[in-house]
Amino acid sequence: MAKAKPTQFDKVQAIYNMSLFELVSQAHHVHITHHTPGEIQTSELLSIKTGGCPEDCGYCPQSAHYNTGLEKEALLDLDVVSQKADEALLKGATRFCMGAAWREVKDGPQFDQVIEMVKLVKKKGLEVCCTLGMIKEEQAVRLKEAGLHAYNHNIDTSKDFYSSVISTRNFEDRMETLNNVRQAGLTVCTGGILGLGESHEDRIGFLETLSSLSPQPESVTVNTLVQIPGTPMEDHDDVPALDIVRLVAAARVLMPESMIRLSAGRNKLTSSDQFLLYLAGANSIFLGETLLTSPNFEVQTDRELFEECGLTSKSL
Repeated sequence: MAKAKPTQFDKVQAIYNMSLFELVSQAHHVHITHHTPGEIQTSELLSIKTGGCPEDCGYCPQSAHYNTGLEKEALLDLDVVSQKADEALLKGATRFCMGAAWREVKDGPQFDQVIEMVKLVKKKGLEVCCTLGMIKEEQAVRLKEAGLHAYNHNIDTSKDFYSSVISTRNFEDRMETLNNVRQAGLTVCTGGILGLGESHEDRIGFLETLSSLSPQPESVTVNTLVQIPGTPMEDHDDVPALDIVRLVAAARVLMPESMIRLSAGRNKLTSSDQFLLYLAGANSIFLGETLLTSPNFEVQTDRELFEECGLTSKSL
């Protein structure tokens, strides 16, 4: 009897379960074949509308469902965004990301203001990315016409584990938004969070979904849980650094041309941990002391690590 043809899950699982030494070695080879060795893109992430989100994501301090002490703030003025973009340029960032704590994009004055923000930041020469929640194709087209380069919408985890993290929307909603973004001609930025209580099988399923997108996402964000008091996940354990290395290396092998962006939770990693992640294929970080509402390294700390490791920042 003929053996059953391996599924995509089987293929991803075989890569993910390699010995770590073999996996990182293979990932590094793939990485330097498709990307400039040692070059890291630095980005800035700004919360343009903070708090009060109606979603119940179990990890998020911006959810209106939890009392985390975070004050709800209005949409930022254009002049504030302009100043922050100028500061990002001075730090050496080439990509500027703006995030709003919305469930979905709604047409109206606030979305019109975001359109103006995109135009403003684009004129400064920065790559512009937004993460605004679920979005329709015609709204994504408006952002594209304004100069948006990428739209971020994370799938968070595997399809099977998703409902354990969020109940106010489903996995299919996430996939529909990614499709709308792609149809509008924007590049896709998507990824997830480690440490939500998922199993290794869930991480494999997460990678299976990302790597099966056609075309594959131009950007893959890798976050680790930041435990926030007041959220359902405040008592979760930290993710072992080598687990993050394994996921990044597997992502690099599976998605050779994608930018792999280390995001929230990076401030918990040692210099050695980060060096391993760069070796395994990560090639983008966020600058600045805050990522939306999460802590991050100071810019000088990153500069010193880059110098010590022989890394260079991607230029405009």
